[in-house]
Amino acid sequence: MKRYNMKAYQRKIKHEMDPGRYEHTMGVMYTCASLAMRYGADIQQAMLAGLLHDCAKCIPNSKKLKLCEKHNISITEVEKRNPFLLHAKLGAFLAMHEYGIKDKEIISAILNHTTGKPAMSLLDKIVYVADYMEPGRDKAENLPEIRKIAFVDLDLTLYRILHDTLMYLEEGQGETDEMTQKAYEYYRARYEEEHPELIELEENQEHSEQTAETK
Repeated sequence: MKRYNMKAYQRKIKHEMDPGRYEHTMGVMYTCASLAMRYGADIQQAMLAGLLHDCAKCIPNSKKLKLCEKHNISITEVEKRNPFLLHAKLGAFLAMHEYGIKDKEIISAILNHTTGKPAMSLLDKIVYVADYMEPGRDKAENLPEIRKIAFVDLDLTLYRILHDTLMYLEEGQGETDEMTQKAYEYYRARYEEEHPELIELEENQEHSEQTAETK
């Protein structure tokens, strides 16, 4: 198991966040630890990735754009219109250059925790799922179910979160990032092959909801 001075990192990042964001961050860190224990990942590595995943979140959006431009961090058209999304890319950069993180797996988990990506690593998945379901979260519709299956089947949990996120965005709650769509299609294809009954059940539920809305 890798060892990190977690207290030192906690003290540093606490000064960069408002109280609410720090509380969320601690929730993600400990949820990462729980998932790491369940799936055999490195606990300290998972905790540090969870602790630093939002290290750029509280930077004002205008400054996020300027910092990304200054450091030649790519910005998509969606990110230009929604600069809050840049906190993952910028956070990965800051983790390397401000927090001294050299672990490529941690950097990847920070980079992909907002949009996800196809073929995520175990640590990528742990941070992505923990960010969605940590104890302070209370708005996502299917959170109770997500929290149950997260300790049973991590890939299924990832698929369900991606599905619910896209449904939320399609209802007019935000703009869909291309990488989130690609991640969803990747994990949907996996489950169409491995668990076709789940896909069929999901499609039936969506059809029922659409029918109810038109009545």
